[in-house]
Amino acid sequence: MSTLIVDASVAAKWFFEEVHTEKALNILDEKYTLYAPDYFMLEITNLLCKRIRRKEITKKESDSIRNALSKMPVVFHEFEPLIDSAYEIAHFTGSSLYDCIYLALAILLEGQLVTADLRLSKNVAKSPFCKYLIWIEDIN
Repeated sequence: MSTLIVDASVAAKWFFEEVHTEKALNILDEKYTLYAPDYFMLEITNLLCKRIRRKEITKKESDSIRNALSKMPVVFHEFEPLIDSAYEIAHFTGSSLYDCIYLALAILLEGQLVTADLRLSKNVAKSPFCKYLIWIEDIN
């Protein structure tokens, strides 16, 4: 089984028809073990709040998505032990600390962070951490 760390940019595609939605749904296959930092739900809930404010979805739809997300096969990992390494990665890559927590988790678990965040992907591509990140389109 392959270890994948999934970020909010990918998880959003599980519920919203976007570019690369099919690829995002493919990582729910049992051949992958999925992980995320424990603030993952906070990020997704924030995204849902934004979509409610923009009138893209209703509160009821958001509640349904949150319920479905809580049943997804994602193992959560505490983020606090990752802060120091994420801080170093953020300094090196110029990426946000939040994004680098995901990358630090990938390094710790010897997996890969799958992302649909183009800025993060470009920042990490130029670094020694590139082997720990995979662009959503490149997932098998």
